[in-house]
Parts: sequence; structure tokens; C-alpha cells
Amino acid sequence: MAKVKSPINLRFGLLLGTALLLLSVQMAGLFPNVTTPIENMEYSARDLFMRLRGAGEPSSEIVIVAIDDFSFNWTGYQWPWPRSYFAGIVDQINAGGGKVVGVDVILFEPDPLPANDEAFARALEESEAAVNVVQILRKSDQGFLTFTLFQPQSQYRQVLDAVGITSFVRDEDAIIRGVQAFDAYNDEVYYNWAFEAARLYLGTEPPSRQTATSLQFNGQSVPLNAGQLQVNYAGGAGTYPTYSASDVHDGVTLEQNPDAFRNKIVLIGATTVTLQDIYPTPFSSQIPTPGVEIVANAIDTIINSKYITIAPAWLALLIILGTAFVAYLITLPKRPTLIVSLLAVGMVGYLIAAFWIFVRQRYVLPIVAPQVMLFLGVVLPTLEQAVSQELEKRRVRNLFSRFISPEMVDQMISTQDLSSLNKRADLTILFSDIRGFTTLSEKLSPEDVVALLNPYLEAMSKVIYKHGGTVDKYEGDAIIAFFGEPVPYRDHAARALRASLDMRKALADLRRQWEKEGRATQIEMGIGLNSGEVFVGLLGSEQRINYTVIGDNANLASRLQDLTKTYAWPILISESTYQLVKDEFDAELVDAVTVKGKTQAVNVYRVLGRKGAPASERLQSWEK
Repeated sequence: MAKVKSPINLRFGLLLGTALLLLSVQMAGLFPNVTTPIENMEYSARDLFMRLRGAGEPSSEIVIVAIDDFSFNWTGYQWPWPRSYFAGIVDQINAGGGKVVGVDVILFEPDPLPANDEAFARALEESEAAVNVVQILRKSDQGFLTFTLFQPQSQYRQVLDAVGITSFVRDEDAIIRGVQAFDAYNDEVYYNWAFEAARLYLGTEPPSRQTATSLQFNGQSVPLNAGQLQVNYAGGAGTYPTYSASDVHDGVTLEQNPDAFRNKIVLIGATTVTLQDIYPTPFSSQIPTPGVEIVANAIDTIINSKYITIAPAWLALLIILGTAFVAYLITLPKRPTLIVSLLAVGMVGYLIAAFWIFVRQRYVLPIVAPQVMLFLGVVLPTLEQAVSQELEKRRVRNLFSRFISPEMVDQMISTQDLSSLNKRADLTILFSDIRGFTTLSEKLSPEDVVALLNPYLEAMSKVIYKHGGTVDKYEGDAIIAFFGEPVPYRDHAARALRASLDMRKALADLRRQWEKEGRATQIEMGIGLNSGEVFVGLLGSEQRINYTVIGDNANLASRLQDLTKTYAWPILISESTYQLVKDEFDAELVDAVTVKGKTQAVNVYRVLGRKGAPASERLQSWEK
């Protein structure tokens, strides 16, 4: 029989396959035009961490002047507003001591009235520092990619202290988690206007040495993710102090709070839904946040160095491999409850550790991929092991159901495994044979032989199963069985002899049935029993296998069965069997015989019946 391979190789294969699959998915997510399901789930997990962390304290150095619905209703203006109105707003900010004025309004086209542009430009010039936005648009035409720079009118460029791009980056789920940190046009680099506003406020140099993963600003290396600055949101919409544009213009704001703008970054931008400059963010996917407030969060992130770092790809891959190894260690125990407990501890522990690192260090570890690796790395091998065990049980059940009763098969499966079946054991071996069957079969047709033999073998096998025996094989009309394995019994000899007596009764029942059917009834059966040590186990090949016994003691049982012809007695047993059953059965010594394969004579006993049994149940001789 081929040796059963250990399941550890398949377990390792499942772990390795899962790890390779997740590594491939992670690598695929590095391509800019490829979005994987795990990447989308990572976004959601990151947002969950941010919400669990809770809203932070917004910077008191940033305020917003809102182009809101109230201002539209108060002024009665349609969009775009006259630039002179913005000039009045900036004049109020300047009067209030604003340090940086950020104008989130497109100034690419002139106002219908040139005087309005002149007033707005003059107000911006009088500001301590002013910043506006530019846009770099890409257009593909017949395979050619063209770039166009949209920037403020020249009169504004002359008075502005800085301009910057205003690109938000929508992730695949349409949520804004970062802003584009920089872009280039004609070899000139333009940084996000959040950096420009922060630069003007801090009085430092512009950003430099930009790459896809970082740039230098204010003496620090700012982490980027594919050229994006990850915004560390202080909260959802309405987090930063906001004043209505009409209140600012009309002096109401300064009248109520003279220090509303003092030494602060003041951002002027739309908050009304009408202008559609609102976006979902991690804190407010259902209640969108105005674009100007997203910029406020970005500036807050920069000036307070609250940068969020996304773990690089190599670290994510390393963590996946690490969790694969942890999953392998978890699957080593054999107790399912322990495996489930370790899995739960591992998954929850990693989540807690990742959350703690995010809150304390603002470092985002991969969340979903390691969790999936840990879960599948434990569940798949465990399921495979359970399925393999079930298939093995079915294989054993199908194999042994041919030899022993289904109840005994279930008992054997619950107490033993295949590796323990091949052994040396003390058993009682039973050989039975129909006397004169060869002569009888010569007088019958093949169909009649089958009709006679099949019911006989069925009836005898049921009796053997009933007493806990194992049918080894059928050889024509002969039956070979043994008692004591695969389910061990201390009284195996007594069981075998009880079965032998019941086989005689079953034969009597068959005779009566055959007599009614007009078949031959003069059929006798001889049984030989011997007890002793034999080899018992699975023998054969992958194509054909048998659970059988081999040894000298098995041969002796066969010889005793042959001697039933000589002594014309239905059941003969050996000395070893007699010593095991003499307290329950009556038997007498027949002879000491030197059988084939033995050099010394063996004592042969004929069984008379159970002790105290009536005469009608005592065994009788038949004619030689």
C-alpha cells in the first residue's frame, strides 16, 4: 500500500498560493490605471481609522470666508460676482489684520467692467500676502498629448505673491483623501496652492526636490503617495471657523469679532451646493465638504506638520509574508477551538496595533491584505484538513464496510486511524466451508449456484458482523473472518465461538427456506477456530487493497476447518482457543494432530455447545 502523504505540504501550498495571490494583487495596484478590490477596501479601512480616531482640533490660524447661499440671497447677485465685491471682502480682511489671503476663485477671464478688476487687484496688492490658483489641463488629440496652462489675468499676476494648482485627487470611490502636491508645465513646477499659502504664512522657501514619494518643505521631508499629499482631516464639513462673505463685506464680522482675521490665513471660497465645489471626504462621505475647506485641512496638515505616511509597497509585501508565516504557526495546533482563538487574537491584535500606529505616528499600515492573508491562511488549510479528514473517513468507511458492520466502522474511525491498522495482534481466526459444495455445484447450473451461494454468504456475514467480527474474504463457498481487530475485544475467542454457533442456526434457517423453494437442503458446514498472534493490516496495491490477516495461526485455523471432514464434527477449535473459552463452552479433546506446516502435534477440540445448554442445542456429528 502506498504511504499516505502528510497534509503539511498541501497546507504549505495553500498558504503559499494565498500569499502569492495577495502579493500579485498588491503589485497590480501599483500600476496607475489598475484598481484592485483590496485597494478599495484599504481606502474604506483607512477612512474607518480616521473616523475612529475622531475629529481633531482644527488650527485656529485658518478661517474661511464662505460664498454661501445666504450671501447669494442677501446680495441678489448671480455667479460670477463682480470682482469689486471681492475687493470689498479683501479690504475687510486687510483691515482685520489677515496675514495670508487665499482666493479660491478663478481669475482667468476679465470682469465685464475693467474697474472691478482694478479694484480687486488693488485690494490684493494691499494684502500682506495673497495667493490664487492656476490650472494645467491635459488633452489628448489624435494620439498627441497637449498641455494648457490657465492662470490669472496679468494684472493679478503682478500683485499676487504666489499661485498654485488646485487639483483634488478623487480615489476610485470618488472620495477626496489627498491633493495633488505638484505639477509641471514647460519645465516649470507648480505646487499646490495649499503649500503656497503655508509658505507665505510660515515665511519659508517654496517646496523643492519633489518626487512621487516626497518633497522638501520647511526643512522637512513631506511624505507623498504617488505625488499626492494625504490630507489629515480635522473633521467633516464645518470644522473650521467660517464667516459669510456678505457679513465680511458689510463689516458685520469685524464689528462682532475684531480679531476674526488677525494674523490668520483667510481662504475665500464657495460653500454653496449651487456652485458644485463640494466633495465627499473620509469624515463626510454623505455630507460633502466644500473644496475650500479641503484646502483648509491641507494647509492645516502642512503648517502643523501633521503628515500622514502611507506604508510603501515593499513594507506591505513584507507584512503579507509575515502574516502568512503567522497563519502557518496558527494552523499547527490540532485543536479547532485553539486555532479559532489564535486567529481571532491575531486579527484583532493586528487591527489594534495598526490603529495605534495610525493615531500615534500617523503611519498607515496595510490593513485589508494582511487580514485577508491571516484569515484565508488559517481558514483554507483548516478547511482542507477538515475535508481531507472527512474524505479519509469516507474512504475508510467504504473500505471496511465490506468487512465489518457500519456501526463498528464508525467506532473504529472514532478510535483509530489508518496508520495504526498495520500491526501484530492476538486474534481469533475463523475459517468456514460448505461440505461437499464442489460436488453439489457440479449438479447445478451457474444461476442456481449463485442463487444458493449469495444468500448463504449474506446470512453468515450478518452473523459475523453481529458478534463484532471482520470478514476477511470469500473464497468460493469458504468464509475467512477474524475477531479482535480493527476494534479490539478481550473476549475475541468467545465472540468467534458464539458467532460459529449462530452460523449453524442461520444455516438451519436457510435449509428450511431452500426446502420450501425445492432446492437442495442436505448442506453441512465446517468451522475451524484458532487464537493467537498474527499480522493484521492493509495489504495490496493502490488499485486493489484488502484488510487481512497473515501468519501461522491463521494457517492453523484453516487446517482445523479441513479436519472437520475427518472428524465429521461441525466446529473444531485449537488448544489456544479452548483455554480462552472453556469457562463458557463445553468442548472435548478429539486428538493431537500434526497438521501441515507444523512439526509438533496440536490438540484439537470439538465444541459441544454452551455450558448448560439443552440437548437440542448441542452439536452433533454428521456422516463422514
